[in-house]
Amino acid sequence: MTRDILIGIDAGTSIIKSVAFDLSGRQIAVASTPNNYETVGRAGAVQDLARTWADTAKTLIDLAAKVENLAGRTVAVSVTGQGDGTWMIDRNGEAVGKGWLWLDARAGDTVDNLRKDRGDLGRFTHTGSGLAACQQGSQLRWMMDEAPELYSGATTSFHCKDWLYFKLTGKRATDPSEAVFTFGDFRTRSYSDSVIEFLGLEKLKYLLPEIVDGATTHHKLDMDAARLTGLLEGTPVVLGYVDVACTALGAGLYEPGTSTGCSIIGSTGMHMRLASSPDDVELNRDLTGYTMCMPIPGVYAQMQSNMAATLNIDWILSVAGNLFKSIGVEKSKPELLAHMDTWLSEAKAASVIYHPYISDAGERGPFVDATARASFIGLSTSHGFGDMARAVFDGLALAARDCYAAMGPLPERVRVTGGAARSASLRKILGGALGASIQTSEREEAGAAGTAMIAAVSLGIYGSMADCVKDWVTPSQRTPEPIDVELSAIYEEAFPAYRQSRLALQDTWHTMATPEK
Repeated sequence: MTRDILIGIDAGTSIIKSVAFDLSGRQIAVASTPNNYETVGRAGAVQDLARTWADTAKTLIDLAAKVENLAGRTVAVSVTGQGDGTWMIDRNGEAVGKGWLWLDARAGDTVDNLRKDRGDLGRFTHTGSGLAACQQGSQLRWMMDEAPELYSGATTSFHCKDWLYFKLTGKRATDPSEAVFTFGDFRTRSYSDSVIEFLGLEKLKYLLPEIVDGATTHHKLDMDAARLTGLLEGTPVVLGYVDVACTALGAGLYEPGTSTGCSIIGSTGMHMRLASSPDDVELNRDLTGYTMCMPIPGVYAQMQSNMAATLNIDWILSVAGNLFKSIGVEKSKPELLAHMDTWLSEAKAASVIYHPYISDAGERGPFVDATARASFIGLSTSHGFGDMARAVFDGLALAARDCYAAMGPLPERVRVTGGAARSASLRKILGGALGASIQTSEREEAGAAGTAMIAAVSLGIYGSMADCVKDWVTPSQRTPEPIDVELSAIYEEAFPAYRQSRLALQDTWHTMATPEK
């Protein structure tokens, strides 16, 4: 019996996937199922633990139907999933309530109060990560203050992938990336008593599980999980890092000796810079962003995230659609996108400044302000709708530059993934604004590939992650798109005005958000 398959599980917010790869990184088959969560009141978002596990097991059963003798051929299973949130179990391993997701904003006021405390600077210095309502620490603090009955009987607090790892192996654990950016010190990759004390969670420290590094450690698939998934009992199971770290790994953020960034351009925008040592981590003055351990000794991903990325494009498309509709013409989204390319090509770059803070939740990177709102600056009678459409795309690119600038030197090359990576126009504009060549990947399931790569190194299939990258990542990278030097010069001149105006508008946002008395 030849063992020649690695399975990567990626339990995302929308979809749970199990993906089979051969040992050199070629994707063989995918099985997926929609994920399910529910809202609670105005700000809550929760997910049923038992259903999440059942859905994950089903994807493994479905994958076996696509891959001959999957169970006998599987070298290992590795699991990643949506980050943040709070998923609790009792001493018997049963769920205590439903899992709080990263979408849950009930701890917003708690975070606002903690951020005003001078001690937050010390917490940030340890974790390298800004405080947010999505984090487990903030959510546990809210529960302790507002609803302690929610954790009554709980003995362990997990994140999504930790729960699935527990169901696969019976091991209560979390990985270095999630443990550290919420409760720890990125330099030591361990829990920090001072961070836990700042959060006021000393009494709940017993909930924090052991930190297990999947890059060096694995556990075995237990009997119950084998029965439910169809895999063989004793199959090695690896606890991957959080999904954004795995996606960055699979998309090509880690390439030793190069200045490479990685941007995920979806509904939100995630921008990542690689730090090659703890001393290479640059912490910004606004105490924002995340520093996440990567599954390579001494290496970190620094991240800044825009609350809204393609949501801005969806908005300008809806405006265009309504304009056409007002004169009795119906346009489909593909037709509107075709018009968009014409508008972009005819408009002058950066003739209008647009701040892409269209989300009702404001902005979180590289600054945190729930009152932040989108704006056009510099409109005149010479501008038309095409100029406004171009400004939206320019604004997304300048917001990405704002994020990268908060983390240190701009990268020389940026690897782009996410739905918007398909847009040649956006790639060209992004490359110009960053002064970087843009590169996309043919890899379809970067997150699942990233967690499978951790297993490949953990089990000794590759001697190092750098060796693994050469087979799993490099062949999937398309030829870098060269920088438009003339366009880059335009954005270089426009960026100071972009940043100056967003700083000047902050008081205005707060004034507009203040309810009339």
